[in-house]
Amino acid sequence: MIELLAQTGLNAVYAASYIALVAVGLVLIFGVMGVINFAHGELFMAGAYTVVALYASRDVPFILAVAAGLVFVGGLGLFMERTMFRPLRDNPLGGLVASIGFLMILQAAAAMGFGVRKEHIPPVTQQVIEFSEKVRLPMARLYVIVAAIVILLALWYFLKRTRFGWALRASAQDPEAAELQGISINQTARIAMFIGAAMAGIAGALTAPLVSVNPHMGHSVIVTAFIVIIVGGVGSLEGAVLASIAYALVHTFVTTFWDGVIADIVGLSLMLLVLIVRPTGLFGSADRA
Repeated sequence: MIELLAQTGLNAVYAASYIALVAVGLVLIFGVMGVINFAHGELFMAGAYTVVALYASRDVPFILAVAAGLVFVGGLGLFMERTMFRPLRDNPLGGLVASIGFLMILQAAAAMGFGVRKEHIPPVTQQVIEFSEKVRLPMARLYVIVAAIVILLALWYFLKRTRFGWALRASAQDPEAAELQGISINQTARIAMFIGAAMAGIAGALTAPLVSVNPHMGHSVIVTAFIVIIVGGVGSLEGAVLASIAYALVHTFVTTFWDGVIADIVGLSLMLLVLIVRPTGLFGSADRA
């Protein structure tokens, strides 16, 4: 039993790692731009398909394929900001609808380019860390965990210790006051959208060899991200990270000892409970950021 608990815990840490990357990127976009990007799950999918196109199909080294996924999906984020979210800045509902339309476009593009079948990418490495006979951690999963920690720490440093990070935080807290202080709202929106989209893209790229890649894989990811954000508190980056860990632990343990469907129900029930007890989430406030 102890070994089963340890193995499930390791699985939960892996799940929490990529969930946190996706959720934090979504929170960053909402905090700075005030828009709910429903296409965020498809950005995760786009990162995974970048690895399919380069690593699986053209034998490009995996690390370069992941880097390409980061840049490509970050570029998609800049495209969305300039063509959809900026013109609809004063119409949040319009931005939400536009993101749903872009979601469908990305799904259709993936289906046309790669087909609707599930892609199974060759593993990056067959190496496994064996803690005991029944407790193992594949190196590919360790890469995801380490990358998530490094990226989240780098984001924390960027937001807390750099001028651009201060500008993003100021824009999230009070856009009008930030603009009066000479901060370009367009520039902070571009930075937030690139970073947020790139985080989803790199999460998809890193996990591509570990999951079945398909045009609709972003659906479950975005649902999970929204649950995490609501539980952690809309606009709270720290809340998103902590809620990702809590959700991954609960979902993984319930899946292991009961069933995946029951785990989904428990996750949604957890969200509803938090909304009843604390409508702003565990770490959220009544303000947008």
